[in-house]
Amino acid sequence: MLDRFTVAQRASDGLLEDLTEDLAKLDPNLKDKYLPFAWDEDQYRGKTYGLPFDTDTRGLFYNKQMLRDAGVDPEELDRKNGPITLERLREIARKIDTKDAQGNYAKVGFIPQLEQGWHYTWGFLFGGEFADLKAGKVTPTHPGVVAGFQYLYDYNKEMGVQQVQTFISSYNPPNNPPQQHPFITGHLAMMITGDWFMNTMRTYAPDVDYDITYIPSVKKGDGPSTWAGGWTFVIPTGSKKKEAAVRFIYWACGADGQRIYTKESGHCPTLLSISNDESIYTEKQSYFREALFFTKSRPPLPVGALYWDALSTAQDMVVQNVKMPLEALQEAEQQTQPQLNKFLPLQ
Repeated sequence: MLDRFTVAQRASDGLLEDLTEDLAKLDPNLKDKYLPFAWDEDQYRGKTYGLPFDTDTRGLFYNKQMLRDAGVDPEELDRKNGPITLERLREIARKIDTKDAQGNYAKVGFIPQLEQGWHYTWGFLFGGEFADLKAGKVTPTHPGVVAGFQYLYDYNKEMGVQQVQTFISSYNPPNNPPQQHPFITGHLAMMITGDWFMNTMRTYAPDVDYDITYIPSVKKGDGPSTWAGGWTFVIPTGSKKKEAAVRFIYWACGADGQRIYTKESGHCPTLLSISNDESIYTEKQSYFREALFFTKSRPPLPVGALYWDALSTAQDMVVQNVKMPLEALQEAEQQTQPQLNKFLPLQ
């Protein structure tokens, strides 16, 4: 399996078998049977290099008891009310933020970069576009992307950059055991993450009272926003068992395979025919099922992994208030565009 947004890059490197004709022999109408964004991520220069196996969207997880303890009615965040605004999210978070005698955070309402608070999360939320495929350009300096990074800069500045970093290193360090996650231990009230975290909650925190809702909107009345990733089945170049591998991929990414995986993993299917099959979802998965139909996805670029790394470096500089958003994103563009130029035209 391969992280789907990297398929174009791995195909351009010559690492993947072209499956276009093999899959067409099994079903010439496959393209129309999958979520469009997931299918598109498996394409490169008009050829198919994989089949989309699953997808995962992102939402706002919130600890109901921590909200109640802060005097906030968790009903306010219920999905039936639509997204709360970022301004309201900050007001709620301030009620929860608590420091110890040393001035360090002991409890935090929300830290935007934790878990899945990535560049794509905030850039898409603020209306940003990360690439212009027709023009063959990455666009990290799009006003919406810059606005998303400005939000990260300002939020961390208000909380205190060093205090935020101290909280993260204390309560959510690298390789932190899942049962010690701050959302589980009662040190973090709200976070943006994906459907896979429901399994963590079922395993390590079955008694925690939590729910999932929309990522907050920039202003009241805005529609919901999220983005999707997911895995795809591919075949390495030179496989000696290509025919058998294609048949396995066709089954695994079909209705039977995706039903099994959806029930076991908490992820969502990419096959349209079962995406609304309520029997394969738990109650809390209903948000993620809904999100499939308003989600965005990362641009399928032959430098997708490189671009992710450049955006991540820019984000690190911004949340630490080391660089202003536009400067950091200009550097990401300078790192990525010359490499993308080698593959032009893209379409």
